[in-house]
Amino acid sequence: MRFSTFLVGRSMSPTDDAYVIQALTEHALEADRLGFDAVFLPDHHFTGYAPMSSDPFLFAAHLAAQTKNVHYGFSVTTLPLHHPVRFAERVNLLDHLTKGKLLVGIGSGTTPEETIGFGVDFQDSKGLMEAQVELVQRLWDKKIDDEPILFEHGPYKGAVVQRIVPAPYSDRRRLMSVALRESSTARAAKYGWPAFIPAFVPPIPASGEPSTAFQKYFDAYRTAMASSGHPQAVIDDCMSWTTHSYQCVHVAETDGQAREELEFILRGYQEAIDREYAYNKRAEGISGVDLTSAQAPNALSEEWIRTWCLYGSPDTVAEQLCHYKKLGVGNVLLGFTNGPLTPERYALTQSSLNLFAREVMPRFRTSAPAGDKR
Repeated sequence: MRFSTFLVGRSMSPTDDAYVIQALTEHALEADRLGFDAVFLPDHHFTGYAPMSSDPFLFAAHLAAQTKNVHYGFSVTTLPLHHPVRFAERVNLLDHLTKGKLLVGIGSGTTPEETIGFGVDFQDSKGLMEAQVELVQRLWDKKIDDEPILFEHGPYKGAVVQRIVPAPYSDRRRLMSVALRESSTARAAKYGWPAFIPAFVPPIPASGEPSTAFQKYFDAYRTAMASSGHPQAVIDDCMSWTTHSYQCVHVAETDGQAREELEFILRGYQEAIDREYAYNKRAEGISGVDLTSAQAPNALSEEWIRTWCLYGSPDTVAEQLCHYKKLGVGNVLLGFTNGPLTPERYALTQSSLNLFAREVMPRFRTSAPAGDKR
């Protein structure tokens, strides 16, 4: 089983941006030193979700120059917000800079605030996503002497006469697809991509076992890959990176300490989502949609904690992760930095990260993950 860390961590004001960027840089370098398999970056805008997520490609290139072993992932790139030619170029360039250790998650987007900021109609984002995927594949496949590729969809139009430069570093362009619908599962299997299975509803049972929704989507993807016709090595590699995610992870010496510190973390997180709620509603009004509930989620409720969090002593955390190992999940994405990233919060982050690496990760390292070339 692989383990990856997710570079989330909110900046609550412009004066916090520099500190959060530096702290998340240090967190990524520490994860590399401790033997984590990958560092994943979000693609978010305007909210302070993570200041460097306004350009995760640029930030990944910055980190890649300083790390030795980790892969770089994106969870997930909102493809409708990216010009298709620029996206195709940047993926290939970052493929070179990471020497093929690249996993680019793609999705259609989650909030109108982000889409309207880029001139994209939120209600058109899913259709635009499908068009972008097909176009990017055509751009990557184009040879110099092929006929020009002309395109016009959404806010994007253009013509590519020669080819995408640079060519990819590796033969496989490793995108990752959110796989929660039959169409997205089929797409991931068709192209030979790993999958994100972010099935957070209904909540994870109190036992820590995977939800029935998660198992349903994971089994559907595994079945689609088995019948995809790809070589077994490709299937094994995809399954080794197919990902379950915990948004908020905290490990401490005892369950009681972990719960107490988790509640401190979540009180800060609640302040952040309460602040953002009014802006979400304002953006929905501009977009003509109504997605947000009557009030912000309660991050301190037991339902929310069971859905989004992994916490406890090393023994408790390992026991919950064993459920996913038995199911065959290849990669678990862990958010050690969720919530406003103050110095006090960051101290808890680093303690949790190191305890996880020292006491939990070795229990799942009896052999190298499938497809691991390190």
